[in-house]
Amino acid sequence: MSGKSESSPYLLRRSDLERLPLKRFVHQHNSSAVRHTTCLTDALGFTEMGVHVVHLESGDLSSEHHFHEEDEEFIYVLSGRGLAFIGDDELDVGSGDFMAFPKGSPPHHLSNPNADDLVYLVGGTRSRIDICNYPRLGLRQYRVHGKREFVRVEDLKRLS
Repeated sequence: MSGKSESSPYLLRRSDLERLPLKRFVHQHNSSAVRHTTCLTDALGFTEMGVHVVHLESGDLSSEHHFHEEDEEFIYVLSGRGLAFIGDDELDVGSGDFMAFPKGSPPHHLSNPNADDLVYLVGGTRSRIDICNYPRLGLRQYRVHGKREFVRVEDLKRLS
């Protein structure tokens, strides 16, 4: 049996987490969607799944209303209160609430109409190829091996 160790390449201690950068992300299709994010998994070498701690400030959205064809996502609320928009439903969410969005689930996003930050853990798969739909904007975005492009759905042509 090995002796007690204080560190491991597979462990982020709270003190490590506090030193990770908090990055501000503005959604490429919605400037009201602003997240302050700390990525947990990149620091440990993950490539196929991402897990982040997100702070959503008062008045901000988590993203544009969207759904994925290939990626799956989850959200676990750590603190604060907010609104979850799932399909056509508007739901109050708060600390301890968990949401999961398998491939092809209804479009969704969060909003923070409150004074305090909404803090949550968000994670999901990072498929090499994904299609993300933004139904309110009429956009479809493709991610192929890290490269992202989008098109207006009305410009797509069906092949027989």
